[in-house]
Amino acid sequence: MQLPCQNNCFFFAGIDKVRFRKPVIAGDTLVMRMTLIKLQKRFGIAKMEGKAYVGCDLVCEGEFFMTTSSK
Repeated sequence: MQLPCQNNCFFFAGIDKVRFRKPVIAGDTLVMRMTLIKLQKRFGIAKMEGKAYVGCDLVCEGEFFMTTSSK
């Protein structure tokens, strides 16, 4: 599913079922790979499942909630 991103900003709204595997320190580049699970356009809320990496190391995984706002 593709989201129209040109006129929207996304913000973290919450996390659930999250496991922190390794510490992340200032200066690390955090890459998050997310899969959209559910989108409620009416409320502007998205539920995503994903993993976060520093380099090739898995540092975090779980469910993430995002909210959208128009620019």
